[in-house]
Amino acid sequence: MNTLVFDIETVPDTAYGRRLYGLGEASDRAVAELMFSQRRAEAGTDFLPLEQHRVIAIAAVMRSRESLRVWSVGEESSAEKELLERFFDGLDKYQPTLVSWNGAGFDLPVLHYRTLLHGVTAARYWETGENDTSFRYSNYLSRFHWRHMDLMDILSGFQGRGRASLGDMASLLGFPGKIGLQGSEVWEAYQRGELARIRGYCESDVLNTYLVFLRFELVRGNLTPAEHIAEVQRVRQVLGESTASHHREFLAAWPGP
Repeated sequence: MNTLVFDIETVPDTAYGRRLYGLGEASDRAVAELMFSQRRAEAGTDFLPLEQHRVIAIAAVMRSRESLRVWSVGEESSAEKELLERFFDGLDKYQPTLVSWNGAGFDLPVLHYRTLLHGVTAARYWETGENDTSFRYSNYLSRFHWRHMDLMDILSGFQGRGRASLGDMASLLGFPGKIGLQGSEVWEAYQRGELARIRGYCESDVLNTYLVFLRFELVRGNLTPAEHIAEVQRVRQVLGESTASHHREFLAAWPGP
C-alpha cells in the first residue's frame, strides 16, 4: 500500500481580494494588507478564511513498497492549477493512504475550494462508494476513516482542546521541527521571490509529519521496533544522498544515530 504524506503552503488570493473589496489596480501587497486588516477587524486574527488562500506549494513524502521519495509537486514556475492537477492525478493513479497534520482542518478544504475554482477533476478522491464499493467504508472524506489520516485530529482524540502543533510535536519526539521559516513568514518570503525557500520549508513539514506517522505506526503495532528503526534509517539515507540544501539542513538538525 502506498502512503503519501502531504502539506501545502498558501498566500492570499489577491485576485479574489480585488474583486471582494473593489480594489481595481492596487498592488498585491496593498490588497493583501487590506485582506489581513479586514480579517483582524472581524476575527482578531491575521489568518484568512480558507477560501481566500491560494496554493503556491505542495510537498510530499511517498512511501511505496519499492522506495521512499521526498519532493515538491511541479516546478517553481508551475501555476496553481498545474500543482492541483498533478497532486490529484497522483491520487487517482496510486490511490495512496493520505497522511497530514491538520489536513482535514486546513489543507484539504483549501484544495477543495481551489479545485472548484480551476475545474480540476479528482474522481477517485471524491469517491465515497457509489461507483466503487471499496470506498464505502474507507474514503478520503469521512473523518473517522483511515484512507486519509489527519494525525493532529487523531492524536488529539478528535478533540480541539487536545490539539498540538506540528512543530511542538516534532520537538517533543526529537525531530527537527520547523526549518528555515515559520508559516506566518511565508507571505513576506513570497513577496521577496523566495519560492524555492518556501518549497523547502514545506518539504521539512512533510518530513516531520512522516516521522510522526512512523512513530504512530510503531505504537499502533503496524511496525515492529526493528521495522520502525529501519524506516527511520531509510529517511536518513534518502536525505543523506540528496544534494538539496534544505534536506541536508534537516538532517543536520536531527540528532540521533
